[in-house]
Amino acid sequence: MADLVEILGKSIHLADQVKAAADEAKSFKQECSELKSKTERLASLLRQAARTGNDLYERPTRRIVDDTEQVLEKALALVVKCRSHGLMKRVLAILPPAAFRKMSSQLDNSIGDVSWLIRVSTPAEDRGDEYLGLPPIASNEPILGLIWEQIATLHTGSPEDRSDAANSLLSLTRDNDRNRKLIIQEGGIGPLLKLAKEGKEEGQENAVRAIGMLGRDPESVDQMIHAGLCGVFQKILKEGTMKVQAVVAWAVAKLTKHGQNPKCQDVFAQHNLIRLLVSHLAFETVQEHSKYSIITTKASSIHAVVLANSNNNSKASNGGALKDANNSQNQNHEEDNNMAMLPYQLGNRKPTTHQMHSVVTTTMAMKKPPGPLDNGNSRQFSNHRHQVNHSMPGGVNLKGREQEDPRMKAHMKAMAAKALWRLAKDNSAICRNITESRALLCFAVLLEKGPEEEVRINSAMALMEITTVAEKDADLRRSAFKPNSPACKAVIDQLLRIIEKAANKDSDSDPSSGQLLVPCIRSIGSLARTFRATETRMIAPLVRLLEDDCVPEIQKEAAEALTKFACTENYLHPGHSKAIIEAGGAKHLIQLVYFGEQAAFSSLILLAYIAKHVPDSEELARAESLTVLEWASKQTALMQNETVEALLQDAKSRLELFQSRGSRGTYH
Repeated sequence: MADLVEILGKSIHLADQVKAAADEAKSFKQECSELKSKTERLASLLRQAARTGNDLYERPTRRIVDDTEQVLEKALALVVKCRSHGLMKRVLAILPPAAFRKMSSQLDNSIGDVSWLIRVSTPAEDRGDEYLGLPPIASNEPILGLIWEQIATLHTGSPEDRSDAANSLLSLTRDNDRNRKLIIQEGGIGPLLKLAKEGKEEGQENAVRAIGMLGRDPESVDQMIHAGLCGVFQKILKEGTMKVQAVVAWAVAKLTKHGQNPKCQDVFAQHNLIRLLVSHLAFETVQEHSKYSIITTKASSIHAVVLANSNNNSKASNGGALKDANNSQNQNHEEDNNMAMLPYQLGNRKPTTHQMHSVVTTTMAMKKPPGPLDNGNSRQFSNHRHQVNHSMPGGVNLKGREQEDPRMKAHMKAMAAKALWRLAKDNSAICRNITESRALLCFAVLLEKGPEEEVRINSAMALMEITTVAEKDADLRRSAFKPNSPACKAVIDQLLRIIEKAANKDSDSDPSSGQLLVPCIRSIGSLARTFRATETRMIAPLVRLLEDDCVPEIQKEAAEALTKFACTENYLHPGHSKAIIEAGGAKHLIQLVYFGEQAAFSSLILLAYIAKHVPDSEELARAESLTVLEWASKQTALMQNETVEALLQDAKSRLELFQSRGSRGTYH
């Protein structure tokens, strides 16, 4: 702020020059005397502002002082002309009375501006209930004066006033890009971050909401990050109240969406926000302490041995351990409740709530550190359990969270899932970070029994983004979605549960299943290359979504997902193509190619892949798929690029080769 004092000093020096010149005036003495009087008042205010020094709000100070300096320079030039001696000089220096009236008005405006600057830079408790008003410099742009006032209050106001100022700025940011840009240009980010870090709960909430609304473009988000946004958000997610933490998670999602920059995502990840968000997602969803002390009964010890053997032994011995575990569960139902059912025992059945709990327990058990489970250790684990209930990895303080309002807990999970969804988009590193934590398991549990619709939808969207990245990243796909991974099994089971309910037209299905359906279909399609040859249970439900009574958008999504099973890039495409035909897909695809709206092109691509890989199918012959492909190849709207043309030509050639022989036999 030293440069501000220096600028003020220059203006004060100009004011002194104006006063001295006014004393030496030979003409227009009355007018010069009036200018001198106003200049003295202005100089007094400038000296008062200089004494305020570091308390001045910088942005309006620069604007006002620059404007005041220009006014004083004009006043000095006007008064100097009144000192002229001699007839000719006085004739050449003839001044209209209007010039003095205009200069007097400008000095009045400068006095008003500097007076307002002093008032707005004074702490609220010192100025009482004095009305600040609007500075003359902002008369043509009232919103600028209001923004200055609110930002100044953020600097000097009481906690309640600062909270109100943040709320006012939040109101100004809604649906008005120009106001957002003005708030950022006038230095609003710094005081908002300070309030978010140090204020009371209401003030923190208002400040974080305003920050989330301000970041509407990559440039604004970058400015916030450089101002220390990540450190503030990290601190709140560790130590803040759940209400404020939920707003921070919302803001992370908002800023990540509008940042549109992998650099923004990476900066959030570098500040440990991924782990912090996953910890909030896992609270009362997957218990962190279960990795230390799941069960202390004898049956649990047996189960631990089974898990250890399943991880360390060969394939054959692994199967034997599973058989022993199954026998133990059949003999004693009570032990079955205590021992986690292994996820691959679920087979093609729909998972029950007990089975989902078992999957969670099994996954956490697989992460349990080695060591005997004797009585002493059980006591040690019990103490650790008590400790972890209050703090989770990453330093998140969860003390007292059990007493929070269930709606607030649900909102926190919804916002954490939304933030992870935005952070995961098109970012392999972050997706790997998320999948290496407990997030996949949390998403599976929340899809099944999320406390609110928003929680389930955001969880499904997060899974969609992660699986979309995994589809392109083979390393991520192999590490995060291994077929024998309990977390992967749990996710797939829940995705299929939602798809099957929609395919079966289940009247008891979740009201939110319609919104859940699209991301679930996309996720299954993205994971098409991870399924084994025997894993075909997802084909039939997807084929049923191609039926006439389904929404066109759902038909399109189902066709695109099935294409990822049947395309040449999928190593198991022959088996998947046959499964689609066996499920009755041929007749649905024919109808969609002819009459489908949104799904026509996607259905044509899928039909071409199936015809190419299973050209000898009787179902394709009965459905006259060759005729359909020949018709489609003549439709300009369907022939979008050379790749499609080549695929159709290849499919037609294969069908002609096989079905021309069949046309003389049983097909026609």
